[in-house]
Amino acid sequence: MASIRKEISIAADPAGVWDAVRDVGNIHVRLVPGFVTDCRLEGDDRIVTFANGLVVREPIVDIDDDARRVAWAAVAEQFRHYNASVQVFAEGADRTRLVWIADLLPNELEETVQSMIEQGLAVMKQTLERS
Repeated sequence: MASIRKEISIAADPAGVWDAVRDVGNIHVRLVPGFVTDCRLEGDDRIVTFANGLVVREPIVDIDDDARRVAWAAVAEQFRHYNASVQVFAEGADRTRLVWIADLLPNELEETVQSMIEQGLAVMKQTLERS
């Protein structure tokens, strides 16, 4: 199973970063605008449309306010398995470390998913530091 772990440092208040991350139905507005062009909630799932046209159903597994962690799966034809999480860590009053972990099958998709995660993190950093 491919396992990807990426992290970034963000010059922003951890509480504000967490507020944007936990708003799972508005990631296209508050977290990754442009990278995600649409997002809507259907029950416990979010339907995410990426800028490249890919549409993925993502069941939200958990929103943990104490750990500041969101976990989700992805249901899409290309994946046999996909689960991911984003966790927010305080690094002082105005600095945040954000960690994104994804586990997926088939392994052949690792490079593609890793590239998308890196793009998403770059947009998150830019968006959250502007807020």
